[in-house]
Amino acid sequence: MKIAVCVKQVPDTWAEKKLRSDDSTLDREAADGVMNELDEYAVEEALQIGEAHGAEVTIVTMGPERAGETIRKALSMGADAGIHLVDDGLHGSDALATSYALATILEGRGFDLIIFGSESTDARMSVVPAMVAERMGLAQLTFAQKVEFEGTQVTIDRVTDSGYDTVTASLPAVLSVVEKINEPRYPSFKGIMAAKKKPVETLTVADAGLDMARVGASASWSAVVDFAARPPKAAGTVVTDEGNGGVKIADFLVGQKFI
Repeated sequence: MKIAVCVKQVPDTWAEKKLRSDDSTLDREAADGVMNELDEYAVEEALQIGEAHGAEVTIVTMGPERAGETIRKALSMGADAGIHLVDDGLHGSDALATSYALATILEGRGFDLIIFGSESTDARMSVVPAMVAERMGLAQLTFAQKVEFEGTQVTIDRVTDSGYDTVTASLPAVLSVVEKINEPRYPSFKGIMAAKKKPVETLTVADAGLDMARVGASASWSAVVDFAARPPKAAGTVVTDEGNGGVKIADFLVGQKFI
């Protein structure tokens, strides 16, 4: 079995996010880049499947040069190889353009299973796994909290608002997992050292055979039209109770249309 795990480098969850003034895209230099924490569960699930079924795990990412750090972290967790799509022409790609790029580099490599995290913490859209599945003509098994195999059949418990649905499909398939599915492992020192020797294939837009007119900001169907910085936190209102504190609080709540 061959498994691909698509991961993304995002700004640190605890950092203040900023947009660039020149093109209204996310300023990735304004904060440290880390592996999207929800993708760690995808990597862990791939590794567990690999250990149980003898699968080879390849990490795939699309992003600037420093996104290679994310691949190396996954390799240090135990993955076998990496593919890094890196090109300035990809800057500003939305979900549609990203799904096109990922589907193109995944196509024809013989992957039996393509795994994603449920969403990225910098966009919170949860649509790329389904888009990639549609572009590749594969079954999509999204929001999985449990995964089981029987021959070439894969069955998941898909999280819903009212519980879960049991969904089955034949391989190859696209899978996305939620954070309830496992507990990601920490890279060991041995794993970190071994990761330095594992192969990472670096591709440009031309190398991957992508149509330049279908990626980047100019090809994207969605864009930020306008934005403003969050206003500074306003000072609170101090109410001195001189026997009428309750009335003042009630008046305030009425003014704010809370009551």
